[in-house]
Amino acid sequence: MFTVEQIEAAHAKVKSGADFPDYIKEIKEFGVRSFQTWVKDSQTEYFGENGYSTKSQPKYDELMIENKFDKELFIKQLKSHQRGETDYMKFCKDCAETGIEKWIVDLNQFTCIYYDQSGNEILTEEIPH
Repeated sequence: MFTVEQIEAAHAKVKSGADFPDYIKEIKEFGVRSFQTWVKDSQTEYFGENGYSTKSQPKYDELMIENKFDKELFIKQLKSHQRGETDYMKFCKDCAETGIEKWIVDLNQFTCIYYDQSGNEILTEEIPH
């Protein structure tokens, strides 16, 4: 079974979106199968085999998630983050500003799906592996 501490140690190596694929590979080796991250405070629930789950504590003061979604701006900011131009906190602020409430990563499918506050799938991305 994996721990939040193991996952957070792996996440500490991530300086930008460019480091995300290596992070995903590392936590998959721990046994993480999927996780859900809430933009408002970066609280994340991690899921493993046989119904195992664990949850992190909030990482920052709550952000206000905009009610109106701006897909064009979100994609622009996401691409910037993936090129290594922004850090994690900036990415979370960008998500909140463009109406993203959460994302769910599936480590079996290597996908990251972003959702708005109504639970609509906004964007599904494949994670390089």
